Amino acid sequence: MVVEKVSLTGEKQTLLITLYGKGEESRLPGSLLHDRFAAAAIERIDYDFKSLHVTRDIMIAIAMRAHVFDRWTKAFLAFHPGCTVLHLGCGLDSRIFRLDPPPGVRWFDVDYPEVIELRRRLYPERSEYTLIGASLTDSGWLETVPADRPTLILAEGVSPYLPSHAALPLLDHLTAYFPGGELAFDAYSRLGLRIIRKQPFLRASGAQVHWSLEDPGTIEKAIPRLRLMQDLHAYSPEGYDPAQLARMTPATRAAIWLFQVVPALGKVGRLLRFRF
Repeated sequence: MVVEKVSLTGEKQTLLITLYGKGEESRLPGSLLHDRFAAAAIERIDYDFKSLHVTRDIMIAIAMRAHVFDRWTKAFLAFHPGCTVLHLGCGLDSRIFRLDPPPGVRWFDVDYPEVIELRRRLYPERSEYTLIGASLTDSGWLETVPADRPTLILAEGVSPYLPSHAALPLLDHLTAYFPGGELAFDAYSRLGLRIIRKQPFLRASGAQVHWSLEDPGTIEKAIPRLRLMQDLHAYSPEGYDPAQLARMTPATRAAIWLFQVVPALGKVGRLLRFRF
């Protein structure tokens, strides 16, 4: 087995947080994600994952978020056979392998060039699967993606790291390029960003978060072609299986209860799904 050394910094290093969370959650009793691909990738990376301070509760939370995006992706694939999936800031996420889309689905994973090169070494090639190495805010890379099919645009764990001035123009550019489809991403309020900045796992990476969102209605106003389909607040019963919350420690469950009963706390983080 070839072991890969990594030397990622800033927001690029955060992909190791989510990879480790998904892979290690899959080793826990009652795993939600069953991400054997992430677990195998961890074994091939020479890195001190313990230095990221990813606790068991964070592992479960990461898996819960990923599971919502998986569910939305499955729904889109079922309704739009032969569609395009554009996965932004893919990191080392193994969604395409977890879901194993049927023939005819065209899938693009996009991230920084050094991240894409690491993906090439860790994950196998497959038909109708294209890797694009580019910064999301760079111009030009989108034109390499055909715009002839309904398209699902996924951005999990990406939006806080976007420059505040670039977030809405990027969403506008992406959704204007394709004939129609859906856009799914997670976003955080200003309070949410303050909470994230205090987390040991983020401080360990040195990453900076920038873009906040108080009200998804502002996106509809700024980009009229977008229509909100779902707005799942942090740990809302509508979007998360209570059985998964029960796997967490009592202290975390108490905090989640506060998130559910105090509106301002519930809005610190949300998963958003738009139609365009």
